[in-house]
Amino acid sequence: MKFTWFNLMPWPHLPADFRQKHKSVWVDIDSKLYDPVKGHDVYNDYMDMLEYADSLGFDGIGVNEHHQNAYGLMPSPNIIAAAISRRALNAAIVVLGNSLGLYNPPTRVAEEFAMLDVITGGRLVAGFPVGSSMDINYCYGDIPALSRERYQEAHDLIKRAWSDPEPFAWNGRYTKLRYVNTWPKPIQNPPPIHVPGGGSVETYDFCLDNTYSYSYLSFSGYIRAKALLQGYWDRLTERNEPDESPYRAGFAQTICVADTDAEAERLYKDHVSYFFNRCLHVAPGFADAPGYRTIKTIKAGALSQFSPDLGEAAHMPWKQLVDEGYVIAGSPDTVRERMEDLIKGLNVGNIFCLMHVGDMPMDKTKYSTQLFAEQVMPKLRNMWPDYADDSRFWPTPLEKRATPGPVSDHKPTTGGA
Repeated sequence: MKFTWFNLMPWPHLPADFRQKHKSVWVDIDSKLYDPVKGHDVYNDYMDMLEYADSLGFDGIGVNEHHQNAYGLMPSPNIIAAAISRRALNAAIVVLGNSLGLYNPPTRVAEEFAMLDVITGGRLVAGFPVGSSMDINYCYGDIPALSRERYQEAHDLIKRAWSDPEPFAWNGRYTKLRYVNTWPKPIQNPPPIHVPGGGSVETYDFCLDNTYSYSYLSFSGYIRAKALLQGYWDRLTERNEPDESPYRAGFAQTICVADTDAEAERLYKDHVSYFFNRCLHVAPGFADAPGYRTIKTIKAGALSQFSPDLGEAAHMPWKQLVDEGYVIAGSPDTVRERMEDLIKGLNVGNIFCLMHVGDMPMDKTKYSTQLFAEQVMPKLRNMWPDYADDSRFWPTPLEKRATPGPVSDHKPTTGGA
């Protein structure tokens, strides 16, 4: 099993009546709700959390890209990834990811991901999402019906920019470049690629065609994810491909750990409520622009990760959220048992652990993270022994890697005659 400590980086200072007084947490949220002075502490606390997870032995530390929102404060996840990579020296740097179609030209992704891979000594996991409708259609103005075509072209350009040793010209529909000559090239060429999906069935074939790991990023929990992920495995069977490695798939799950089930409720209930009530308050029209989902996906009944059904969770009591799998919470034994159900039920080898929830403060986040790392994670490590050698979807970094050197206070001298 591979466990990534994943931080959405939400804004923790939304007012209690936010849901009642504001249309959406995304796209047109009132910018007066943001305080950059408080933001200074928020960013640094979140980066401290990611680095703390690295020190506890998580396989990866994860970030992602979103725009114009209070749900996730990372319009450029590559900046956060670069900032933490100098102190987080062991875990993979999981960027889930860069919305490829938003970069003009997309070679910017090839360059920045290559830089991250080289800086970290080959520890990058590259995420290639299409992007949420809020981000790509409403915030960045991409035409919904063309989003996936633009994404495919950007993907092909990036992969060739990494692999082709000679300069080449690119004459695509959306990008035209006389010279493509990416410097630097990544150590891993290409890095392992995970494709976050929120409900598009076309993403199944895209991942299978390219041997990418399909990552279902859902906030409705593992019980509701069963049907969609089963569709992914069914598609593998339909294609008559015998490779059923669980590392071909991943899942994001909200997790809260305490000494007892009762303590978990006492410590985390309010922060989970903040997350579902405020951070996930997305106006339905923003979540699914006309043309964003394909006809095939609509016919399959696959819903967006921000579907209107998610609004029900904003009014659920703690027990219902836990019983229905939105949140896995409780003592280490309880969490381990529920995690085993998730892993086996979804057949996944990659777990993206959402352990910082809503406005949860640093001390509670570290407490939950430490309990999971020390008392839960070790007992889940070997759940897929038959696939222990499958290294296609995870980095193989350099054995000898640079570490940050000391900052000397010795004054430089000038050369003499």
